[in-house]
Amino acid sequence: MFIVKVPGINGLGKTEGCQKAGNAILKELREIHTSECGKIIDVDDLSLEEIHLDNSNLELSNKLIYENSLESFEEHSQIVFLGGDHSISYSTTNAFFDYCKNSEKEPCLIIFDSHPDCMKPMKEPTHEDWLRKLIENGFPSENILIVGLRNSWKDELDFLKERKIKQIFINSILEDIDNIADTIMEFSNGKELYISIDIDVIDPAFAPATGYPVSGGLTSRQFLYLIQRIKKVKTLKAIDIVEINIEKDKEFDMITTKLGAKILSELI
Repeated sequence: MFIVKVPGINGLGKTEGCQKAGNAILKELREIHTSECGKIIDVDDLSLEEIHLDNSNLELSNKLIYENSLESFEEHSQIVFLGGDHSISYSTTNAFFDYCKNSEKEPCLIIFDSHPDCMKPMKEPTHEDWLRKLIENGFPSENILIVGLRNSWKDELDFLKERKIKQIFINSILEDIDNIADTIMEFSNGKELYISIDIDVIDPAFAPATGYPVSGGLTSRQFLYLIQRIKKVKTLKAIDIVEINIEKDKEFDMITTKLGAKILSELI
């Protein structure tokens, strides 16, 4: 597993602090000695890279994220991107899309998020519109699944309906998490898979340090179970973990960052 720190933010002033998450997650990972299945974790043995960004130059930042991500897809079998806010996912998934086209693979994108991120796109996509921009640039909407939505604007719902983007609602997960895990895995069957994890899919009782916390989310245990199941997908190519705000987390004994490290420990 190749880990790439991507300290990019374009969150309309709401995500200052997320650019520090990569290093903070890896620091907390040092306190986790094994995964839950017993795999030894040694941070010093991990393959790491950081994309050095200037967040005051968004156009250049997006270009650098795209180019470095595309190179990573071509050179590594599995990658974890540590954001950053969700705006980084525009460039990483754009690179993933091009990688799939170049290698004649069918792309699949599964997003865990409490928001659809489908507002009308700005010139340089933010954490509120990156997915819509990606779809408008050609990513096949029939190969996108959003899990855990619970707070959307009307315009976003109209866009999701227009593009026929599939969703799994939070109550469905609570009713039968095993069946939902099966459904998610079946959705990706035969496709190259990218998983995007906005930490706000998890209830703020477990992950409070994020830009737009929404009550009523998954528990940390439920989410870890889903990730442990999805990790078994043989075509899993990449995962990103975004929207962990380190500055906010200082008020909460870093519990959101610790959860990010826990998620990472189950992926590597």
